[in-house]
Amino acid sequence: MVKRSLLSELRRRLARSPAVALVGPRQCGKTTLAQTLGGAYYDLEQESERLRLDLEWAARTTGRARIILDEAQAWPEVFARVRGAIDQDRKRHGRFLLLGSVAPALAAHASESLTGRLSTIELTPLRWSELARTRRASHWLRGGFPDGGILAPQAFPEWQHDYLALVVQRDLPAWGLPAKPQVTGRLLRLLAAVHGQLWNASRIGQSLGLSYHTVNSYLDFLVGAFLIRRLPPFEANLGKRLVRSPKLYWRDSGLLHALLNVPDEHTLLNQPWVGASWEGYVIEQVIGELAAHGKRVEPYFFRTSDGHEIDLVLDFGKERWAIEVKLSASPTTADMDRLDRTADMIGATRRYLVSQTPRSVGTDVRASCNLSGLMERLA
Repeated sequence: MVKRSLLSELRRRLARSPAVALVGPRQCGKTTLAQTLGGAYYDLEQESERLRLDLEWAARTTGRARIILDEAQAWPEVFARVRGAIDQDRKRHGRFLLLGSVAPALAAHASESLTGRLSTIELTPLRWSELARTRRASHWLRGGFPDGGILAPQAFPEWQHDYLALVVQRDLPAWGLPAKPQVTGRLLRLLAAVHGQLWNASRIGQSLGLSYHTVNSYLDFLVGAFLIRRLPPFEANLGKRLVRSPKLYWRDSGLLHALLNVPDEHTLLNQPWVGASWEGYVIEQVIGELAAHGKRVEPYFFRTSDGHEIDLVLDFGKERWAIEVKLSASPTTADMDRLDRTADMIGATRRYLVSQTPRSVGTDVRASCNLSGLMERLA
């Protein structure tokens, strides 16, 4: 079993809060991670498990074992029960671990019942830094879902197609998405085609015969299901016109490549959009790495109307980092100089040019590096 780097942060949260919500996409490893901590496990999507929890509630809440509630948003009534149990003994921490694959639904129920009692943390699919070196080379192509090919290569891309079909036909409708599965499937393919581009809801809506308001509401569901990242623009008072639309990225590169019919690395490298795929992949690894170590950060991109751009801006409050992603094995000094000029515009305290160069050069605050070198600097 792959050791998840989020484990230490999860334990820290449990030691400081009565309840913790562990959220993330289906099949990313939430249940496996939760069960390594031990406790009484209940899958609340199953009616029989809800009945079992109901019958065992009094004994469980007076006992010492942690209570693990999987897909907690599927049974909203449980949140009031959790609140009551917490309020009877506010000094006990780590009593409840709630798992969820729909961020908005879980957040809505939690805000009604568990405000001030719940800490939320996100688990991603397996990240580059969590894998053995022998498996890292195929991570960009296959993505990070444990069963999706990164641990069993023959599963890719069939597993991804089956995963998305299940999400489209069962999960999203159950979570409240009003679109027919055929429409949702077309939307997913269109979003794959615009991966890494500025979001234009009107253009997507025209392709689907829908209003841009409707398309935006559908996108909210996909963001909440951890399929899509909507990266907002960084706004600064520079006396320049700035791009105001967000950029869209598929959060798992394996799902993206399956949708775009890319079965192997040779095919991937021959696609016109391969640079956007690499860009989105690096962005997800960076954000996930920081979150796994409990570092709070606001991610953005930066672009002016006259062509100055930074792929990822990380705002930590006290400092700001600029990260530019380039699909090349031989970045030039001109690439680094261009990043420096744009990073100066937003007052970035650190700047990193990330490529597939075999050798990383630079310091902790300014470097031209590969993904390994970037991960070392993030640590």
